[in-house]
Amino acid sequence: MSRTMNRTALAALSTALALSLGACVGGPASLGGEPPLTPTSRYVLQVEPNLDRIALAVHDAGLSPAQAGALQALAGRYAQAEGGPLVIETPAGDDPVALNQAYAVQAALAGWGVPADRIRLASYAAPDPRAPVVVGFETVRAVVPQCGRTWGNLSRSGDNQSASNFGCAVTANLAAQIADPRDIQQPRAMTPADASRRTVVFDQYRAGKQTSAEAETLIRETAVSRAVN
Repeated sequence: MSRTMNRTALAALSTALALSLGACVGGPASLGGEPPLTPTSRYVLQVEPNLDRIALAVHDAGLSPAQAGALQALAGRYAQAEGGPLVIETPAGDDPVALNQAYAVQAALAGWGVPADRIRLASYAAPDPRAPVVVGFETVRAVVPQCGRTWGNLSRSGDNQSASNFGCAVTANLAAQIADPRDIQQPRAMTPADASRRTVVFDQYRAGKQTSAEAETLIRETAVSRAVN
């Protein structure tokens, strides 16, 4: 009799233990449980409006070499952004030196390929008529929600869920590395195909010749040691 009771108690204990362990594991989503998280499902990469601007000090001699370099870099970023107008803001007060600086900036931007109809001249309220000339344009930047500041006990989880910061580093690193945040909103259009190159490849293929371009000498001979450092 005692053996039968012991077996019954042991079976009941085993059943209860199995049920308790099963409760720790989240059920499948089809049965009402939470779907499993992926590194990019909790923290979603997003974009927000941003300004890309530089401030250029006003000099009697015009643009300095350092200012010209910074302005050329801004023009390059603007060409890639394909956004709104590029605005040149001068301090209010009609200071002739500041105005000459703004006109020099306008001429430099046009010389670096910025269309004239995309350049705007404006003024802003400044306490000093020799305040810097501000040049910039509206763009977007990739952002990620604030995370990774606090951590719970990673060695103990009663509900078998992932850590609260799961996916934070992946999303934050992607936001820091992406070249054009507008690609997050929508994919960019494909560039047109090179019809002339396509014709050459087809002709060589029909003739049974090599279709790929010939590798350069340094690459073909793997002369890495001759690379310029």
